[in-house]
Amino acid sequence: MPRLLGVDVPNDRKIVISLTYLYGVGPKTARELCHNSGIDPNTKSRELQEDQLARLTALLDKDYVVEGQLRRQLVVDITRLRDIGCYRGIRHRRGLPVRGQRTKTNARTRKGPKKTVAGKKGVKDMR
Repeated sequence: MPRLLGVDVPNDRKIVISLTYLYGVGPKTARELCHNSGIDPNTKSRELQEDQLARLTALLDKDYVVEGQLRRQLVVDITRLRDIGCYRGIRHRRGLPVRGQRTKTNARTRKGPKKTVAGKKGVKDMR
C-alpha cells in the first residue's frame, strides 16, 4: 500500500482514484497531479515505482495545500472569523448554519438533536 503524506492510498485502484483519498485532493487535482508528474492515470497504485511516488510527493508539497496543512489552515480561518466577531464567526460560535440556510425547519445536522422546550403551548392547548 503506497503511502503519500502519511496516508495509505489503496493498492487495487487507479492512481487517479487513489489520490482522492488525500484530504484536499479531488478528481480534477488528481488528474493534474498525474499529468504534471508524468504518470499514466490508469496505472494501479501498487505498480508505482519509488521515483514516481517521490515525484508525486514533491509536487504535493511544493504546489498544493493538502492534508494536515489544509486542516490547520481551515481551523485558523474559522478562529479568525470568531475573534473578529463577524456574522459568520458568530454563526460558527453558536453552531448554526453559516451560509444563509434556513433554521426554522431543517438545520438538524448543524444544530444537533431536537431540544424540546417545556411549557410551550401546542395547537390543542390554545382553545
